[in-house]
This record gives sequence, structure tokens and C-alpha cells, in this order.
Amino acid sequence: MIVAVVGPSGAGKDTLIAGALRAEPGLRLVRRVITRPCDAGSEDFEGVTEADFAARQLQGDFALHWEAHGLRYGIPRAQVTGPGIIIFNGSRVALPLAQARFPGLRVVLVTAPDAVLAARLAARGRETADNIRARLARAAFTLPDGIDAVTVVNEGTPEQGVARFLAALQPVRA
Repeated sequence: MIVAVVGPSGAGKDTLIAGALRAEPGLRLVRRVITRPCDAGSEDFEGVTEADFAARQLQGDFALHWEAHGLRYGIPRAQVTGPGIIIFNGSRVALPLAQARFPGLRVVLVTAPDAVLAARLAARGRETADNIRARLARAAFTLPDGIDAVTVVNEGTPEQGVARFLAALQPVRA
């Protein structure tokens, strides 16, 4: 089973995924390939150059790839095979293709109220006030047609969020 986790910046996707992985060692996380330096961001990802990404894409290394916010993202084909629940941090723009590539794909939408998102984004210290306002404007999105998701509202403590996230995975762990 493959699970795509999507949601606005600041919703806590990486925090919930990390907490779920600690709580349930059988879960597997896909390490994304992203065209940005490895030291930029809180998640564990493989940072590559545009040229490296393009070469790997041509070689067919990615089961799924997309562009968002000026970056390119790839899901390595080798990491989305095998048994168990495989989780990747995705993007709503890639969901229609992901659904076509991964039959039975489960989508978990992680979100939080605007005030919580704004506070989390400000705490990161990576963005200006204008950038934060722009991200909040994009936060109220709808999923593409034909995409169903389980929604996790992550507004409390990390422990509460992880519990909600694990509950969202429960039907696929049966």
C-alpha cells in the first residue's frame, strides 16, 4: 500500500510522518529526490542539481516526479516496491498522476488552522512575512477531481497529531 501525504506548508507533514515511523517501525518512508541543497529543509531528502535530476528522470529512476515552488521532486522507483505501507510526502499537483501510477493509492491530507500555519512558518525563520502570506493564501486548496483523502487536522501537540495520523492509516493497516 502506498500513502501520499499532502498539505500546506507548516501543517506538520514531516513531523507527523517522523512520529508515525517511530511509533510503527513497519512503516516505510520514501526519501524524496529534490533539486535543492541537502541542508535546506527539515526533512531527510536527497538533494541534487537540475542536471542530475534530469539525467535520472531520463533513465527512468523516478516512479513519480513533479515541479512545485521552483523545485523538482522525484519519488525513486526502487523505493515504492515491496510489502507493507510505503509513505511519501507528496504534492496535490502530482496526485492525479500518482493515483494512475499507484493503484489503490491512499491520500492523507494534513492541515491546520491558518493561525497555526502562520506561527509554524514564522518559527522556521526561512521566509519573509510576504512569503508566509502567500503560502497561507495557497493553503486553502481543494484536491484535484477524483482524489479522495482522509484529513488529519494537526493543531495540537505533536503527540496528538501523530495519533490522528496513525488513525488515518488504520484502515490500510488492517
